[in-house]
Amino acid sequence: MKPTPTPEDIVREEKAQLDFSRDMSYGDYLQLDAILGAQKPLSPDHNEMLFIIQHQTSELWMKLMLHELHAAIAAVAQDELGTAFKMLARVSRIMEQLVHAWDVLATMTPPEYSAIRPYLASSSGFQSAQYRCIEFVLGNKNAAMLKPHAHRPDLLALVQQAYEAPSLYDEALRLLARRGLPVPQDHIARDWTQPYAESEQVEKAWLIVYRDTKQYFDLYQLGEELTDLEDAFRLWRFRHVTTVERIIGFKRGTGGTGGVSYLRKMLDVVLFPEIWKLRTDL
Repeated sequence: MKPTPTPEDIVREEKAQLDFSRDMSYGDYLQLDAILGAQKPLSPDHNEMLFIIQHQTSELWMKLMLHELHAAIAAVAQDELGTAFKMLARVSRIMEQLVHAWDVLATMTPPEYSAIRPYLASSSGFQSAQYRCIEFVLGNKNAAMLKPHAHRPDLLALVQQAYEAPSLYDEALRLLARRGLPVPQDHIARDWTQPYAESEQVEKAWLIVYRDTKQYFDLYQLGEELTDLEDAFRLWRFRHVTTVERIIGFKRGTGGTGGVSYLRKMLDVVLFPEIWKLRTDL
């Protein structure tokens, strides 16, 4: 029978449990010193910290998005749709986080942003390599968008790889073709760097799926996962443009774009056109 511990024994045990000097701690595992030390405001203005953290956390979420999207594309290519669905659902939830992040940035008023804008020089979210990779992975290919990364060969290589690879939708259409659905050949073996061209034949293939959901339930679910993803991405774009207009109006962006006018054009981009059009034609 073990002896009853004394108060001194209990104190020593508690001290031992709280001693992390010999093992990896929470901060060690998460590299918190590096992360929390990465906010280095250039202006004397209090609000610059918000601006920095908003964009840094968005980049972290985008890193996870790309991690999940690349794995989802590989899963679709291998006909492992259950795995892909889990990853795509996670990407949609990440997009929701990014949408709500604009609510925090929207607390910055025009005078507050004007106080830090001169310190930003030409830096702009337009130059985000990870965001550009996401656009390319989702099929919005544009060769001109490689140029902002030409000054960094490592980033250019990363974006170029996404530019030259089949998009998520390309892989989805290749899957439909493997299942015997009438996807035209020029949509499953093409120059992946070219913008996607909407096709009536592709819509007919998706319509077969949506008109017989029992036979093609996994492909039907894939179509709905893609719809969820684009729905969330559209909300992100909308909140982006409204937040920018709220803070800077119609001034040009720091990266040289038209600012709100450029962002509004992006609202018209449709990533998976046939999946949206079939809703009218069902």
